[in-house]
Amino acid sequence: MGIHIVVCMKQVPDPEGPAASFEADTAGNRVVTHGLPPVANPYDENALEVALGIKAACDGNITLLSLGKSLSRPVLLKAMATGVDDAIVIEGDSLDPQDLDSHATATLLSTALRRVDFDLILVGRQAADTNAGQVGLGVAQMLGIPALSLARNIEVDGGKVLVESVLPDGFVRMSAPLPALVTVSHEAGELRYPSLAAIKAAKNIPQVSYSPGDLGVELPIGAMVARIAVAMPSRERRCQVISGENPEETGEMLADRLYTDKVI
Repeated sequence: MGIHIVVCMKQVPDPEGPAASFEADTAGNRVVTHGLPPVANPYDENALEVALGIKAACDGNITLLSLGKSLSRPVLLKAMATGVDDAIVIEGDSLDPQDLDSHATATLLSTALRRVDFDLILVGRQAADTNAGQVGLGVAQMLGIPALSLARNIEVDGGKVLVESVLPDGFVRMSAPLPALVTVSHEAGELRYPSLAAIKAAKNIPQVSYSPGDLGVELPIGAMVARIAVAMPSRERRCQVISGENPEETGEMLADRLYTDKVI
């Protein structure tokens, strides 16, 4: 019998969108986006690519788990078309990502995962919208399973998961018994692009939908993280024109100024 992998995938506003598409709502203490389509969190795509490799090596199957207020079906189908076997969707009007802190999100995901006979849970190292990196480890804590983080390479050997975790100056090898959770770093590789035919066929992949009420979760869940303030980064530009009597003198004056400002 093969390994059962669950990949948690969040939908986020396209992080490659122009800066003008993001606005800080200081009164509502939230970020507002304009004209940005939702995309799969790039770090979760790294996790899915790892899952596809493990599935091929271990003859396993993959469940995609996603949570949100109004999830984009095209985004889900594109991810499922890469080789996902089934999907679980947690949806509801109360599930706006900006209204859920990491604790609430982990609570909902872990509650759904208790209904799944999984061996390995893979999540991205962080979400591209908040960059918090807390949900995956929170899920592992709530499920009472081992967690390994920042993986660049993952293998399954018997009843263990073997991981190379990224360090600032290298990597470290670790292992944990299954079932376990691993957060995947971007070094693991980009998600393969599915064919158009595969995306169309993904409509036939089984999906199960839950609301928070179906899971027996009462909202709002007590927040463990407080958002104190939201603001756009300040940008300051200063320009100074350096000119001399001739190019040589201008070059010398520029070099002196760069040295004084400790640029060189």
